[in-house]
Amino acid sequence: MSPENSEPTRPREIRILALDVGEKRIGLAVSDPLGITAQGLGVLIRQNRESDLARLMEVGREYGVQEIVVGLPRHLDGRESKQTPAIMNLAQALGDALGVVVTPWDERLTTVEAERVLLQADLSRRRRRQVVDQVAAVLILQSYLEYRHLSK
Repeated sequence: MSPENSEPTRPREIRILALDVGEKRIGLAVSDPLGITAQGLGVLIRQNRESDLARLMEVGREYGVQEIVVGLPRHLDGRESKQTPAIMNLAQALGDALGVVVTPWDERLTTVEAERVLLQADLSRRRRRQVVDQVAAVLILQSYLEYRHLSK
């Protein structure tokens, strides 16, 4: 078949789930099917590891995610924080359960940036506290998607 007669190739569809894991909440974001933009999915209030993992698996299956990006907290000098191993452990357990790749992503200052964005939006302190983890997850995922696009 000649190139003129072949159908145009469609971009590969991939859904990526981003996690901003905190002690009390987990912010969630998912990419659009083409992997261009990040949309917030909300915040899970943490209960215990087993329950958190079960709810995250539901989200992963619902959206058919093929990759998980987890924000890793680091100190400003680049050293891992004391929470990093536990966060990576949870994300890897989720990735193993869903059979997908887990990509760690530097989340330094994303919560600070999320707070700044929400302050500019003039949200109340109560409302900011409810959505800051979701916005941080969106920022983590969007920076990862931009990196992927630029590295192609």
